[in-house]
Amino acid sequence: MQRLNIAIAGCGPAGLASALLLHRDGHHVTLFERFDAPRPVGSGLMIQPTGFAVLRELGLDGALLDHGARVDRLHGEAGSSGRVVLDVRYAALGKRAAFGVGVHRAALFTLLHQAVAAEGIAIETGCAVAGSEAGAGDRRALVQEGGRQIGPFDLIVDALGTRTPLAPPCGRTLAYGALWGTLDWPENAGFDPAALEQRYRRANVMVGVLPVGRFPEEARRQAALFWSLRADRLEAWRAAGLDAWKAEVAALWPATRALLDQIHSADQLTFARYAHRTLRTPAETGMIHIGDAWHSASPQLGQGANMALLDAHALAQALRQAPDVATALSDAIAMRRRHVHLYQALTALFTPVYQSDSHILPFVRDRIVGPLSKLWPATRIQAAMVSGLIGDPMRPLFG
Repeated sequence: MQRLNIAIAGCGPAGLASALLLHRDGHHVTLFERFDAPRPVGSGLMIQPTGFAVLRELGLDGALLDHGARVDRLHGEAGSSGRVVLDVRYAALGKRAAFGVGVHRAALFTLLHQAVAAEGIAIETGCAVAGSEAGAGDRRALVQEGGRQIGPFDLIVDALGTRTPLAPPCGRTLAYGALWGTLDWPENAGFDPAALEQRYRRANVMVGVLPVGRFPEEARRQAALFWSLRADRLEAWRAAGLDAWKAEVAALWPATRALLDQIHSADQLTFARYAHRTLRTPAETGMIHIGDAWHSASPQLGQGANMALLDAHALAQALRQAPDVATALSDAIAMRRRHVHLYQALTALFTPVYQSDSHILPFVRDRIVGPLSKLWPATRIQAAMVSGLIGDPMRPLFG
């Protein structure tokens, strides 16, 4: 395909990865970001083998391993009983390259952003995108807040996330979100540096600890602490005060005191809200929606950033192979649609088991599903699900 003039709205993982892939294929790429300086949002996340494959193609796999923390298993226990109800080991897949990488969003953002800057890809900051406007032929322009048009472009890539103004609203906001904090890794506290660990009380209380490696230019290892919380109870949590919350967390999981002692203000915690949405039409004339702008869900299966990276790779591959933009967008969506729909369904199925007000689901989880999940082939199925490999998403993208 000829060299295209491409606008990418949003500087998250999806936008930055798309910029790198498309720029390297010879297209003229400009990133547009609403903030005066691009910045990450959020705390820890997991890069799975799927997302890792894209970062390897970008040449960032070594840097990710250097800054992130290799995760070999997910472990969860019910309350203070010590009953194991989640035990997922990547080794069950029987592949040497099967592992996760815990990383802070800021570290992942920095690696991608530095690569974009090193390749001279233009970033227009302070550009609050409000919509788009179809132009002559199949071209399309971005519309800023205030009505000013930018473009037109041969292609607009919408990587603006769940609340994108470039797509119609859809889906629903989930009742439960989570408080996140990034803290120094507590040595000798008993946490496994190669595991995502969680403790549950029924399905409405969950605390987790994820190793996230270190920030660029720093040597100290970090941990992400997260606490499940209903969004409509956030104000009550604030009113109750930090000490009351710390006591509740420590009662559920005493080892977390080593982390809680580092929290001196509620400002050290960020509340993340989640939504479950899937655009019915993720591509239109001259524009494609990728990542959370196309599909978003709760983080229970840890696939958000990985799905976004796969979307970016599918778009780049489709543009290499198709004779025109319209065909490329259709092909990119076709490469990803089955995997997206599968994980949207799986996440919708499993989220209430870990984040809901149900009393029945956690009972079934703890007493029946937990013990059975330790047996083959459940061990392999769980590992395949967490790794993002169910549905064989790699085949159409990497052959």
